[in-house]
Amino acid sequence: MQQKVLILDFGSQVTQLIARRVRELNIYCEIHPYNSEKFNFADYKAVILSGSPHSVRGEEAPSIDLSEVKGKKPLLGICYGAQYLAHFFGGEVGASNTREYGRANLSFVDQKSPLFQGIDIGSQVWMSHSDTILNLPKNYKCIASTHDVENAAYCIENEDTFAIQFHPEVYHSKDGTQILKNFLVDVAEVSQDWTPDNFVDATVAEIKEKVGNDKVVLGLSGGVDSTVAAVLLNKAIGKNLYCVFVNNGLLRKNEFEGVLKQYEGMGLNVKGVDATDRFMTALAGLSDPEAKRKAIGKAFIEVFDVEATAIEDVKWLAQGTIYPDVIESVSADGGPSATIKSHHNVGGLPDFMKLKIVEPLRMIFKDEVRRAGKSMGIDPELLGRHPFPGPGLAIRILGDITAEKVAMLQEVDAIFINGLKEHGLYNSVWQAGAILLPVQSVGVMGDERTYEKAVALRAVESTDGMTADWVDLPYEFLQDISNKIINHVKGVNRVVYDISSKPPATIEWE
Repeated sequence: MQQKVLILDFGSQVTQLIARRVRELNIYCEIHPYNSEKFNFADYKAVILSGSPHSVRGEEAPSIDLSEVKGKKPLLGICYGAQYLAHFFGGEVGASNTREYGRANLSFVDQKSPLFQGIDIGSQVWMSHSDTILNLPKNYKCIASTHDVENAAYCIENEDTFAIQFHPEVYHSKDGTQILKNFLVDVAEVSQDWTPDNFVDATVAEIKEKVGNDKVVLGLSGGVDSTVAAVLLNKAIGKNLYCVFVNNGLLRKNEFEGVLKQYEGMGLNVKGVDATDRFMTALAGLSDPEAKRKAIGKAFIEVFDVEATAIEDVKWLAQGTIYPDVIESVSADGGPSATIKSHHNVGGLPDFMKLKIVEPLRMIFKDEVRRAGKSMGIDPELLGRHPFPGPGLAIRILGDITAEKVAMLQEVDAIFINGLKEHGLYNSVWQAGAILLPVQSVGVMGDERTYEKAVALRAVESTDGMTADWVDLPYEFLQDISNKIINHVKGVNRVVYDISSKPPATIEWE
């Protein structure tokens, strides 16, 4: 933990991807808003400045005193960070003639620069900015260009300060990870010792120190996140962990019984609670996605209040919250990034529930969760389970929720997921599910007209849930699944396949 990297968040929607790439290098990093008081520059070996939706030329441009960093610690500016280091230190930044967004190729690379070791001319990078650096300050040197952007990268002479106009954290920048490695490992000399085993050891120690001999109640979902959180907590506090798995009536077909069976033999103290009626009552008449999420969150808290009260002297509520949940609900540590959507398990507890929160996975990504689980010996089949949203099928049923709609979608989903497994496609998909659409379409069955529901199938590939591409499933498979759904699920006469990626679409429809 002594070899930490600080990422200052100026509000970019992809700041968290910088952290992902850094951690892929087995380097521990933290994101803090540029205006936070929760960090001390002295605690970090290197600093990265993120992008931002703001312009450095604007009156409300985010700014920070870098006197403790610039020229004293290795510093890397990305996009807004690059413009910031130019504009506020004597250079000139102006509006681009055209908005520079998307793929570009490096037309010039100073291969003597430590930042571009191993990077060739023609390397593809990803641009996303409307301003451009027109003139560099004195002692700044251009080290890379594209056809449209002369100062695509620069360094400051006699400093370990570098800046790049493009986004190395985005997958479309083919050599982005290598550039980050060049900066962090070769320039900053940060140790690559952030491993799953180290994370587990550090987290168990942190839980022991934080929780002590207190009792903790954990909400299990059957998914990867809550399971890994449970095993971590169990390693730290053992019998003082009380696990509760709640059936909210919005799970996949037969999932409540299946999940309880799944935990047999894992040494966890698990109680199953069927709260279907409470959740369905809370959702009655609601169709707005945010209203449904908040109703589920409220019911979730109410159920846990009852279960926690039944445990004598319980002090903590544990959750399997992971980093993408936090990023999409609020920016990292309350920074300037925009909120995408709320998550039912993010945002704290109401005053009436006298429990403190412990979230051992809050600052790591899904693939890091799986690696931590593997290092603890958790069943690979369980670790390979697709992510499933906390609100369950409520956000895969567009519009209001009824028991009939839930039952219909459960059948559709079961056919789709089981089909993926039977055809050997499940493990090549990161997440899949079915969505019940609030429309009916005309069809024909047995020479008779039908007017029934349409469903959409969704399958994506991703590593962290922050970006995703749709999976090109075989046409023969989609045809087979469509036929099975229409033939076996009464009330459905049309199946469509979602081929949108994230961004611009989210993985879930609500």
